[in-house]
Amino acid sequence: MNLSSFGSVIGQPITLLGVTVNPLSIPQLNALVAEAITQRKRWVIAHHNLHSTYIYHRDPKMRAFYSKANYTHIDGMALVLLGNSLGFSLQREQRVTYADWLNPLMAEAAQKSWRVFYLGSKPGVAEKGASILREKFLGLQIATRDGYFDAQPDSQENQAVLQAIRHYQPNLLLVGMSMPRQEYWVSDNLEQIAANVVLTSGAAIDYIAGVVPTPPRWSGKLGLEWFFRLIAEPKRLWKRYLLEPWFILTLFLAEYTQLLFRRHQK
Repeated sequence: MNLSSFGSVIGQPITLLGVTVNPLSIPQLNALVAEAITQRKRWVIAHHNLHSTYIYHRDPKMRAFYSKANYTHIDGMALVLLGNSLGFSLQREQRVTYADWLNPLMAEAAQKSWRVFYLGSKPGVAEKGASILREKFLGLQIATRDGYFDAQPDSQENQAVLQAIRHYQPNLLLVGMSMPRQEYWVSDNLEQIAANVVLTSGAAIDYIAGVVPTPPRWSGKLGLEWFFRLIAEPKRLWKRYLLEPWFILTLFLAEYTQLLFRRHQK
């Protein structure tokens, strides 16, 4: 599929809750990845959910990262539902989380001989997840490096990580070091990253390796995945799911009030 005009037709950016997203489905995202690799581009494909939206409004460094992203897909059913309430026509399939996307992406990578490098997770977890993916998708070329290193741009460990990526020459670089550390790392090192597509993938490999329970896939379609994640990791996620949404609510009410006012003016 030729995507020379893809971005201007499909995935047209919209702005809601003060952030910009591209409504894209999994097949459309895979097509974007293929476009970047075929044309030897270097694209950053980011994602937004309620947590990233919260951080975005409070953290200039996070805003700097998103300014460098070529596309930002929707990772959170709540954004789809809130977007529809604000007058956007968003579909369920335009909510893409890595729990759903990683397998189709790796299947295409194996089929098209894309080289994949995964950076993140605890020591041993990344390679365990990669081994499972290699068994599932025969021919998949994937290398890993755990995310436990000094991520300061000038540190010896960080430079060694960048050198390992350059040596492997991946088409896809997945960075899964939790938010916002993974976004900081990409933003700090983007000019030195040798990959066609850079993806901030969160706990994608952790799910595959089984160290983090994967929420039932039906829960994501209903907007309830957060509940299962909160039960699985309450100590880490209670603030994200119980406090941050109140800030998002103020953003939504402000935009919804403006929408009602504009409708009243017509």
